[in-house]
Amino acid sequence: MTAQKIYFASDQHFGAPTAEKSKAREEKFVRWLDVIKKDADVLFLLGDLFDFWFEYKTVVPKGFIRVLGKLAELRDSGIEIHFFVGNHDLWMHDYFEKELNIPVYHEPKEFTFHEKTFLIGHGDGLGPGDYGYKRMKKVFTSSICKWLFRWLHPDIGVGLAQYLSVKNKLISGDEDVVFLGEENEWLIQYSKEVLETKHYNYFVFGHRHLPMTLAIGENSEYVNLGDWISYFTYGEFDGEKMKVLPFEESK
Repeated sequence: MTAQKIYFASDQHFGAPTAEKSKAREEKFVRWLDVIKKDADVLFLLGDLFDFWFEYKTVVPKGFIRVLGKLAELRDSGIEIHFFVGNHDLWMHDYFEKELNIPVYHEPKEFTFHEKTFLIGHGDGLGPGDYGYKRMKKVFTSSICKWLFRWLHPDIGVGLAQYLSVKNKLISGDEDVVFLGEENEWLIQYSKEVLETKHYNYFVFGHRHLPMTLAIGENSEYVNLGDWISYFTYGEFDGEKMKVLPFEESK
């Protein structure tokens, strides 16, 4: 029997820069889901699956049917799936929970597998600095802001949000190209701060778009999953070791 594994993926940004241009990436991600379903016990999606997502009372953005259908297939087969909202799909509410039976988290959460402890989240707004974004996030996630946005017709609201999402930051910025050094990587600083009060074997985040694994303490590692725009990388935990790997399709 094949050993069951825990898989992680983040920052697909489907829909950007346009639905047509992201279709190939969406199809590749679905092929990866097909590959992992043979030995996956748990799948974690760490946010920004969509470049924009908003749930009206009776409406969600159209598209993404291949990904949603495949996630439903994996979940119905018994694979446990968890979803953490990112900064691009932070307005996700209960659609995944009701339609796909996938729990949705808005804050980092701890898990334990094979006696290894994990702190898992998207990563936006954590650690020192980035105060402008932190202020903006408080506004965007406020009940008043969401209530006002719902009064826009979906064709206007979704179209405007998608335009601003791509216009302000086309999927990923130049700062995501290189490692900035431990002292300038906010998520590494956040992980080290957490370690001062509680031990985790793995801190697993997305958001940064740069795949990396770094030892940050005794038996502790910081892991960033990269993305599905430039790197097509994912995390894999086999019960003993956590790795970040590129998805390489057989010829």
